[in-house]
Amino acid sequence: MPAKPASQLDVLKSLAANLQIVKTKPQMLLFLLNYMGKFKIKNLDGDLIIHSHLPQLNSKAYGRFINEQLLAKIPGPAHAQIGLTNACPQNCEYCYNKHRQGERMDTETIIKLIGDLKRMGVLWLGFTGGEPLLNKDICRIIESVGDDCTRKLFTTGCTLTAQKAQDLKNAGLDYVSVSLDHWLPEVHDRGRRFPGAFKAALDAIELFKNVRGLHVSVSSVISKEMLQKGQVEEFLQFLAGLDVHEAWLSETKPSVAAFWDDALLFTEQERLNLVALQDRYNKEGKMTINYLGHFEGREHFGCNAGKKMIYVDAFGEVSPCVFTPMTFGNVREKSVATIYNEMQSHFPSEDSCFINKNYKLFQQYITGNAPVSPQDSVKLVEQVKFGDLSKFYRCYYH
Repeated sequence: MPAKPASQLDVLKSLAANLQIVKTKPQMLLFLLNYMGKFKIKNLDGDLIIHSHLPQLNSKAYGRFINEQLLAKIPGPAHAQIGLTNACPQNCEYCYNKHRQGERMDTETIIKLIGDLKRMGVLWLGFTGGEPLLNKDICRIIESVGDDCTRKLFTTGCTLTAQKAQDLKNAGLDYVSVSLDHWLPEVHDRGRRFPGAFKAALDAIELFKNVRGLHVSVSSVISKEMLQKGQVEEFLQFLAGLDVHEAWLSETKPSVAAFWDDALLFTEQERLNLVALQDRYNKEGKMTINYLGHFEGREHFGCNAGKKMIYVDAFGEVSPCVFTPMTFGNVREKSVATIYNEMQSHFPSEDSCFINKNYKLFQQYITGNAPVSPQDSVKLVEQVKFGDLSKFYRCYYH
């Protein structure tokens, strides 16, 4: 379903419903207005959307963001992701979950975890994998979240049917992002190590687009090679032709040994070039471009790993974010609140990506296929020299 530009009346109504935002500090208001001004707010079947990593402006989740995170400044996380399974028909070379293993959380454990995370402050929840569609209880899990927390699904599209797409929306799904890394089928399939991955993604995009009111995006991992060859704009033109609402872009992260190489990381200038490209595209007001390096840049929100972001993998291990192969404990053994409190005491937040900056430290501690243990995770983080706060957190704390 196409989205249309939000009218001034739409925006004014959402502001009127959250007038308490005027109680925040002037510098915070200016920051938020400047950030929101980088995007064209869209109206999708009544939902006012900046991009898919923020709650809809007229949602209960956005009201919670203002009341709990901006005004009350609760210490808990705002964003969380949960792995619903590690099973996946694809075998992506850069997969951040590639070496995680154990006994998968059952549905009741996941539902309890969701309730615990919301009580801690989580208002945006992402479901990932593996391939989360392979969890037979996915709709029940999404429905358990409730409408005061935004729900996003990350999927390869494998196994999706028209009925499943509609069932996910009926369960309350707000956003879905289908993985697609290249406009050439053979290149996408090779990176995913799965023949037919490209076709599965395009088929899933069409099925999701047929669901009324569902925000559909493409999740794309931009390689250093694609960036250096100047192919990003060509790729974005291809994605725009798919008539999706948003392209969510990230770069390959050094989460696995194959990518422990400075030559594969984006330089600061390359990050800024993609930020400028995003801003230029978004001025056109067509397909929204939402680049992770823009969101977590020092000029905006910085790195939220372990502070306002938390990841619980399919086996219950708690990590600072999906890209960090470390654990501070398992939710089967301790409450997620207890584990988070220990973890966040070591993560003050900073203005650049934690794993990009510190991946070499992981080489000292990773053994076999398991993430760094809780004991070694503490040792690792004690070696980290955190940088300055991002602009958001300078406004937030001062």
